[in-house]
Amino acid sequence: MPWRREVNPEEIGRSLNYFPVVGIVIGLILVGLNWGLSLILPSSVVNILLVVSLTLISGALHIDGLMDTCDGMAAHKTVEARWQVMHDSRVGGFGIVGACLLLLVKYISLNNVPEPLLITTLLLMPVVSRWAMVYAIFAYPYARPSGLGKMFKQEASWLRFIVATLIALAVAVVLAQLAGLIVMAGIWVMVILMAAYLKRKFSGLTGDTYGAINEVAEVCVLILILILAQFGLVKPGGIF
Repeated sequence: MPWRREVNPEEIGRSLNYFPVVGIVIGLILVGLNWGLSLILPSSVVNILLVVSLTLISGALHIDGLMDTCDGMAAHKTVEARWQVMHDSRVGGFGIVGACLLLLVKYISLNNVPEPLLITTLLLMPVVSRWAMVYAIFAYPYARPSGLGKMFKQEASWLRFIVATLIALAVAVVLAQLAGLIVMAGIWVMVILMAAYLKRKFSGLTGDTYGAINEVAEVCVLILILILAQFGLVKPGGIF
């Protein structure tokens, strides 16, 4: 933001219901970049630059969480030792492999989204993925006694979850109608499965796993849209 001020942990936690709104802003930035870059570059180059931009907009925070989560999952140690592996500033081989594979799948998937659905996809993807984090924070216990993610968990109330869900649902319906609801439902199932696995590995979720869920959700949104498009079940919404 152009203005800056000190914020306390409670204010950070209370921002939870605005995650999908942040997704809308990110989506609009991606749409603008796509429009501008498409004037001078081929679509395949534009798409890889969009993937890079999506990573940079969030300061690579979520991809870092994915790498730490991969390293923690690969460690055949106690839960506490897994936490230490994730907290280490160094990245292991499993983290690098996980990030490379995810970015590759994200790029290839985006590259195959039909042109008429691209704007819808660029807007829907960050909104639904941010909602996925809200659901994971709200529905599952936090593992560690401290950490950035704990601030969100402490402020995760029914009201904030409902507000975030209504915003995400409204965007999904406006952009893709019934297909938007199908994408939301698919991501909900993905989060349930992924969060259950991570909970077993780490005795709960952490800030790193929230980031990993966001990254996987973005890829799953792309894949779901490709599947729906393959069967002719998704069309641009009324606005686009």
